[in-house]
Amino acid sequence: MKWNRCCAYQFSGVIPAKAGIQYSAPPLGILDRPLSQAMTGLFDSIRTKFAPAALAVGILAVPGVSEAQDQWPSRTITFVVPYAAGGYTDIVGRLTARYVEKALGKSVVIDNRAGAGGIVGTQAVANAAPDGYTFCVCSIGAISIAPFAQKVGYDPVQDLAPIGIISSIAQVVIVRNVLPAKTIAELVSYAKAHPGKLNYGSSGAGGLTHYSVELFEIRTGIKAVHIPFRGGAPATAALVAGEIDFSFANITDALPQIEAGTVRGLAVTSHSRSPFLPDLPSVHEAILPNFIVETWNGMMAPPRTPEPIIRAMSEIFIRMADDPQVIEAMRKAGASTVKSTPDQFHAQVQQEIEQWKPFIKELAGKN
Repeated sequence: MKWNRCCAYQFSGVIPAKAGIQYSAPPLGILDRPLSQAMTGLFDSIRTKFAPAALAVGILAVPGVSEAQDQWPSRTITFVVPYAAGGYTDIVGRLTARYVEKALGKSVVIDNRAGAGGIVGTQAVANAAPDGYTFCVCSIGAISIAPFAQKVGYDPVQDLAPIGIISSIAQVVIVRNVLPAKTIAELVSYAKAHPGKLNYGSSGAGGLTHYSVELFEIRTGIKAVHIPFRGGAPATAALVAGEIDFSFANITDALPQIEAGTVRGLAVTSHSRSPFLPDLPSVHEAILPNFIVETWNGMMAPPRTPEPIIRAMSEIFIRMADDPQVIEAMRKAGASTVKSTPDQFHAQVQQEIEQWKPFIKELAGKN
């Protein structure tokens, strides 16, 4: 596929509506309190207030599993979060874990396996036993992007079983307060006046927060130094501390700091202005038409996980996407819930691979 510079720079984690994936529409307006306060008590509320009858899926008899293990679930389930605690993926993973605990009546624990932009944790799940007790809270970076930029130790299509997308979110361009740039256009002008002097942080090499800046550099002609971290939360903390100059951060990581005044927000990467940051223009609106980058979190399982388990988990996530408490919790984190089937999730990954792979190959040819 030949890379088309004139029109192929729109990368989105959102598959066309005709594919059937449904996204919740969060209420408009600025959040009324910081994320740290908004999230307080939500997990306990989810644990205690959901109606058990609405969530119960029962105990599955799983074909193809030994008789001693055929009643699923019979023990604790692990959700591997491939990023550091406190970031967007971690919040989504913990919120989902509490919901699944109530649905299945079994404990769900979070295992933060941070490193290499989500690759370390994702590979751990790809290599895990397909017994229905290990799942990955995956994201677009380690699934649809990184495998075509570096050796990752797994095939995102063959070595992981998609279950469903859980949430979607845009990024926001944030800079340290002492940087003179007050708008996204001024950031570009400043970077051009100081070539190679600015640095930016990401959640890890090969992830979306890395390649969104690489894409921005190509579109604007600037050059900055990449400093990878072990997740979005550490990268944002480094920006607050003045250790880096800017980042394209997930709104979940950036929003509390923007509200607290510890960083400056310049623009969002969605097509339109975000209801969570309505005073900020989109990059598309301000300087770069069709520059659209959004991410998702979805649940995947090791390959050959029994189909009844995949189906049961999918049904839980589809119900979860409609739950008012979950929608509100996601809204307070700057995200939207998503409703998708395993087949729809698979189709979205294939679409994203077709979008990102040519860009990554072109980028590799330039370096």
